[in-house]
Amino acid sequence: MKTIAIIQARMGSTRFPGKVLKDLGGYPVLWWVYIAAHEAIGVDDVIIATSVLDQDNPIAEWCEQEQITYWRGSETDVLERFHQCATVHKADVILRLTGDCPFLDPQIITEVVKLREMTGADYACNVDPPTYPDGLDVECFTWEALHVSHLEATRLTDRDCVCQYMSRNRHRFKAANLTCPLPGLHKERWVLDTKDDYEFCKAVASRLGAPANYTSILRILDKEPELRKINERWTRNERFYSVLSQEEQPRRTFRRSDTLLSKALSTIPFGSQTFSKSHIQFPGGRAPLYVTHADGSHIYDVDGNDYVDLVNAVLPVVLGYRDPDVDAAIRDQLNRGISFSLASDREVELSELLVKHIPCAEMVKFGKTGTDVTTAAIRLARAYTGRDHVLLSGYHGWADWSMGPTDRYKGIPESVRRLTHRVPYGTQDWGPGYDKIAAFIVEPNDNPEYLKFLREYCTERGIVLIFDEIITGFRYSLGGAQKFFGVTPDLACFGKAMGNGMPISALVGRRNIMKLCEPPNNIFYSGTFFGETLSIAAAIATINKMERENVCNYLQDNGWYLSDRVETLIANADLEDHIKLSGHPSRRMLWFRDDKIRTLFMMEMIQNGVLIINSHNMSYAIKKPEIDRIRIAYEKTLGVIKDALELEDIDSRIGNSVVTAAPLRATS
Repeated sequence: MKTIAIIQARMGSTRFPGKVLKDLGGYPVLWWVYIAAHEAIGVDDVIIATSVLDQDNPIAEWCEQEQITYWRGSETDVLERFHQCATVHKADVILRLTGDCPFLDPQIITEVVKLREMTGADYACNVDPPTYPDGLDVECFTWEALHVSHLEATRLTDRDCVCQYMSRNRHRFKAANLTCPLPGLHKERWVLDTKDDYEFCKAVASRLGAPANYTSILRILDKEPELRKINERWTRNERFYSVLSQEEQPRRTFRRSDTLLSKALSTIPFGSQTFSKSHIQFPGGRAPLYVTHADGSHIYDVDGNDYVDLVNAVLPVVLGYRDPDVDAAIRDQLNRGISFSLASDREVELSELLVKHIPCAEMVKFGKTGTDVTTAAIRLARAYTGRDHVLLSGYHGWADWSMGPTDRYKGIPESVRRLTHRVPYGTQDWGPGYDKIAAFIVEPNDNPEYLKFLREYCTERGIVLIFDEIITGFRYSLGGAQKFFGVTPDLACFGKAMGNGMPISALVGRRNIMKLCEPPNNIFYSGTFFGETLSIAAAIATINKMERENVCNYLQDNGWYLSDRVETLIANADLEDHIKLSGHPSRRMLWFRDDKIRTLFMMEMIQNGVLIINSHNMSYAIKKPEIDRIRIAYEKTLGVIKDALELEDIDSRIGNSVVTAAPLRATS
């Protein structure tokens, strides 16, 4: 089993030409990288791979002078360059290193090589997700994975970034990632990509011997933290995501998704555990149905397609997938345990955090889903008032009391259905007399004047006002819509964004009502996993990061920024009568004149690399490159819709794939 390290190097960097041969502590940058690879255990040979361009002759000349093996190939098709090099040198396993990482640690290289061997992975790395400093990047893969990638990859980014095809196609290539044992190092920038980076690297190199050891660099930076300021304005992989956002999108196919759906339908009703994530929500045969992984603002399906995600797991993902701070908190808690025989101290910590931020919160009970806490809130309200009837406006989960007055009431007793009444948002015609009403539960999406009216009306009549903030909580503000609009309910339910995708929800409210959860003579609301600590740790980390980095304002500002550009595109295409946007910028809702336009819209946005259903569900990971990609997708999609309307051929374009928006309809 022969393992070779191939160091990718060229002189023609757009940001900092000639960087790989710049002097660093008396040696060329490329020498530092070579020594790190040479010192790693398990590496049989080290080869410099550069291009055949004349501008890269100095690299070849330096290799000859130092008696280092090198290979020359295509400048733009780096995947081909690696494939040729690995084939000629009869490699079984290949390491991809880059010549702009002078502080590569031989121990980390060794561990990535060993990780691939021990897991049997086709592709192993320490960058997916990144937990080490930028500049310690190591990727390791089999010759078979490289060969398949070389034969099949067609996208420019796949040909330029050797491992991109393997990384995207998790359904085909088994992957493993080495996680840094020290937290927070993903924020460090030790790479050489700009002049600022070079100044930083020179400062560190003057205090360091080679090959580098990352803990020794940390000691230097701990003593002189001002060194970090030299290049702190640059962000990780900024240039890659910028190129990706402008890349011509490939024609996407969904063969594996469709095959997997056929298998799933034999063991899972409608092929999914969640209605909103199932094939029912997407155009048949024209959309991804199953994913393998996600990162930041991007999601990847089983066919190897990638998308900017505007669904974000139906809103729980508020920071972005695999947020490093949240993941670090989960890993830390995992080392302590998940569920215990007693309550944990983390329950108290999160409860105090919610009380700090949410106006109505004086006491807190956790759940796992939105339905858990909305149902508990209704039971509390009935116990507190001694009344049975409930008014609701919006969707509040799948429980009997909530679904009873809708057209999806199958399996719910008539006696239960008669106790709940749906009320259109904004109306004051509430059916039964107020002396029978225990609670009014509402999604406080907009219209603060109406929310103020509800507060006054419920107070005067002894009705418990419940805000269902499963969606609005931690998106409108850390205190939810109640803080955003300045209207405080008696009880409130939070979930979705609370743990950035981890299963957790919370019922919060006034002490005199919440105390009815305590024995004796209490309502019974209890669950073995309500205190599960991985989700609680994630929620603490999520809320703290949102407060620390002012995430709610970011979501609002970026949401408006995207919305303004989309509305301009809609106006330019003369489609204002067919598509409209409304609502809060963190989840701006889309309205379509009919389901055929909605279906064509979804099909084209997906083909243009954006996963979307009916809203802009923003996340903190959606940055300018992603907004550029969304804008380009909209521009192309709206052009197709305009042509289809003018040619009157929408039916032929969508076939029988019409997605029908199916809102809950009242039956009482």
